Parts: sequence; C-alpha cells; structure tokens
Amino acid sequence: MKQIDRRGTYSVKVDALKKYFGKENLLPLWVADMDFKTPECVRKALEGVLEGGVYGYNFIPDNYFPTIASWLKQKQKWEVKQDWLAFIPGIVKGIGYAINFFTREGDGIIVQPPVYPPFINVPKGNERNLVFNPLIRVEDENAKYPYRMDFDNLREIGKSGECSMLILSNPHNPGGIAWDRETLKELADICYEYGILVISDEIHADMPLFGTEHIPFASVSKEAARNSITFGAPSKTFNMAGIVSSFAVVPNEELREPFYKWMQVNELSSPTIFATLGAIAAYTDGDDWRMRMLDYIEGNVVFVEDFCKEHFNGLVKPVRPLSSFLIWLDCRGLCTKLFGSADQQRLVDLFINRAGLALNDGAAFGPGGDGYMRLNVGCGKEVLEEALNNLKSAIDEY
Repeated sequence: MKQIDRRGTYSVKVDALKKYFGKENLLPLWVADMDFKTPECVRKALEGVLEGGVYGYNFIPDNYFPTIASWLKQKQKWEVKQDWLAFIPGIVKGIGYAINFFTREGDGIIVQPPVYPPFINVPKGNERNLVFNPLIRVEDENAKYPYRMDFDNLREIGKSGECSMLILSNPHNPGGIAWDRETLKELADICYEYGILVISDEIHADMPLFGTEHIPFASVSKEAARNSITFGAPSKTFNMAGIVSSFAVVPNEELREPFYKWMQVNELSSPTIFATLGAIAAYTDGDDWRMRMLDYIEGNVVFVEDFCKEHFNGLVKPVRPLSSFLIWLDCRGLCTKLFGSADQQRLVDLFINRAGLALNDGAAFGPGGDGYMRLNVGCGKEVLEEALNNLKSAIDEY
C-alpha cells in the first residue's frame, strides 16, 4: 500500500495539526482514516459523476440497499432485509439522531469507557445524563481480550431504571476488540430485560485482523434484534470517510418505522450521488483491495509490537487490535518510569513536544484512558518506523 502525501488537501489529520496540537511539524498518527489511496473502483465511480458535468438532485439507486444487504450476508453472515436499511450521513450523526428521537433531556445513556470520544461528547452535548459502565482491564497478556464487560455493574445500572439507551462499540474502539457471541448475547439479555435500547456502532466491522470474525450485535439473539439499531459504513474499510456513506439497520419494525419516517420527513436520510455510487462500487468491486489493505495493516501491527518489545522493555505495550487500524498503546509503565505516576499531561507532552508525534490522547476516551495513547497504523511502514524511532529518542533523552 502506497503512502499518499495529503498535505494541502484540507485533511483534518494533516492540515489541522496546528489547530488541534498547537504545531504543524508533527507526524500525524491520530484521526481514524488511512493514508492509502482509495480503491480504483471507488475513484472511477466518482469520476463518472464528475465527467457528466451536471450535479443536480438525485435519488437513491435501486441497487444501493441490495448491495449493502448482499455485502452483510457474504462478509458478516448477517441476513438483512432491504427495508431494514436506511442511509445516514455519518455514524456520529446517526447516534445523535437516535439520541434525539428515542430519548429526552435528562435521560440516562450508558457508555463503556475507555471508548471513542463522541460516545461521551454527543450524549453530554444533547443534555443527557451520561452513565459509565466501565470496561474492566484484563492484565493477563494471554487473555482473549484486553478488556471485559462489567455485567454486574450493568445490571445495577439497569435496576435503577434511569437509563434508556446504551451505545456499544463493536468492534471496540480504541481496544480493537471483536466482541464474541457470548459477550454480545449477555449484553443483549440485560439490556432487553431493563428496556435499554442498544445503539451498535459497527464501523470497523469489515476490518477483521489475524483470523478474527466480526459478529453483528443484532444477529446474536431475538432480543438483540428486537432491541437495537446498528450503524455501519464502508468509510473506514475503503478509506472514503469524506464521502459520507453510512447506513442504519433496524430489524424491529416498531422501532424502525417511526425512526425512519422522522429521518425521511426531515430529509436526514437523503444521500448525495457520490455517497451511494461510492458505496456500491466499494461493496461490489473493492474486496481485493480490502484484503491487500488488511494484510498490510497486520504487517504494521506486528512491526509495532516487535519494535516495542525490542526497544521499550515493557514500558510501552501495544494492545493488539483484532479489528481496525488503531492500536491502543499502554504507556502506564512508561509513565511510572519517567514521571513516577500516570501523569497524562506529561505523557502527551512527551509524544507531541519531545517526539514530534500527533496521537490521540487516551484521556479523551474517558475513565481508564489515562496512561494510554491511540496510534493509527493506517500509513506506510516507513512512517511508523520514523515515528517509533522518534519516540525512542525522546524517551532516551528524557
């Protein structure tokens, strides 16, 4: 996979460094998109629109939803009916839609930190009561997952009757966990029992690594299907987030009909022609590119793991992702060694000002994020090598 120079393209990851990090001369390894050229099939689909020369109103192509349904069946073993599907202009927006439609100000919304920051920010910004059901860190390096769900705590939250929604990250961001069927089924049972609607963000579903299988939340039981809304997209997988082509899947008609009607009458589910044709092309002809990309990402993950073992003596431990191109870096040992405690501010300063690296601050992921940084390995290996050598030099000099 070839590294693309994205400077001057209005890329948040590259061109907004000054705004978010206070300086421009950093290696950008933060925003969750990749530096690889989008598949040729997607580019050709968009070029076909551009060559037409007229960019007027358009309707959803007849094969848009059938193509998504076919992909979900083939790649995720999930039988989805076409009328379960609707377009949404981005998964975070979809979460906002669900919050505003299904809950009211003051309602409790459960999230499981450390987790993708918008899961925290969107409920709070909409005046909802954020309730944490923190994941439990599993320190055994031979364990199946680096975290497990705290179901005892979730049951206590459910018994309070104060929460009406849980936002699930499946696969988990930033931990890279592809949750297993047993975990998802128990989560579904508890949420169904206490009337807690599950919103499942499955944007990294099509990026399984190291032989992992993605299991859609709504597929694990009748309770899960009746009590969930799933959001997916080709955006992370095919590096086309700027095209904005996400979708919702709602199996339960009682949830689906009023929600989709609300989106439709407010024109919240009307895509551009670029969104639909780009998604159709990706899901029809992009799988070979996807497999090459996943192989390259696996190589990058192993490279980071080997470098950390060789040079950091256990002070920086990458949590191996089982899905996605994001690595959750456990820097707690490094903090203890250099600072005497988990001083997140000094850890961030080390990465930015001493190593010249732009990574995501673990504290933004909520409780349990201190002592961690999130690393994007969706880039050329040469960039990763430069970044890790910079970090090594910064640590050595400290």
